[in-house]
Amino acid sequence: MTGGEIWADNPWRDRVESADWSVVADEINEYGGALLPQFLTPGEAAEIRDLYESDELFRSTINMGRHRFGEGQYRYFWTPYPEPIERLKQALYPRLLPIARDWWTKLGRPTPWPDTLDEWLQMCHDAGQTKSTAILLKYGEKDWNALHRDLYGDLVFPLQVVINLNEPGVDHTGGEFLLLEQRPRAQSRGTATLLPHGHGYVFTTRDRPVKSARGWSAAPVRHGVSAIRSGERHTLALVFHDAA
Repeated sequence: MTGGEIWADNPWRDRVESADWSVVADEINEYGGALLPQFLTPGEAAEIRDLYESDELFRSTINMGRHRFGEGQYRYFWTPYPEPIERLKQALYPRLLPIARDWWTKLGRPTPWPDTLDEWLQMCHDAGQTKSTAILLKYGEKDWNALHRDLYGDLVFPLQVVINLNEPGVDHTGGEFLLLEQRPRAQSRGTATLLPHGHGYVFTTRDRPVKSARGWSAAPVRHGVSAIRSGERHTLALVFHDAA
């Protein structure tokens, strides 16, 4: 079965479709990020969390402290991805695509993304970007993630999604998702969002258009995670381009 095939029983697609995507577009156009519905049940979130200890599922493990990325650890999945991850990526891509095309058109940039995720990933592979990019992140007490952008190569999809696999206030305190936007000729603007259990959050990977006196300008946006005050926090990150 290829990633783009339609599954008869696909609760993840149904959850993606349950979002009011016009409201999501308005929210991300205003703030650079938007909360999404619950994509994973508590049981599904626990199953993905538990995968962290299965070494054979991951191509690489990164210690954030060693690389001065913050504190904590994350792992890149091998493909093929576990079923919920693949189905969510396939369902999200066509919903995010109109936003991506609108943004790059406003910025006067080419919009290279085809209509399906499989076609886009093939373009990445043809350009030498063949490494899988779905990430499982693990934070303990006092861990944090430095502000950064996930680019990986010349071919970039400008939106990505993160999902909290733990219950805030029960499994962890702290750990807000952070965005910092560098606005043209203005002070930077930050937002902090505590992601509900199993819910997605869509945000810009690189930069986004903001209205200025001269038309549309690109505002670079970085993302990160505030310090975990107590407990443990796992997140699933869905990036829609592969890495060089």
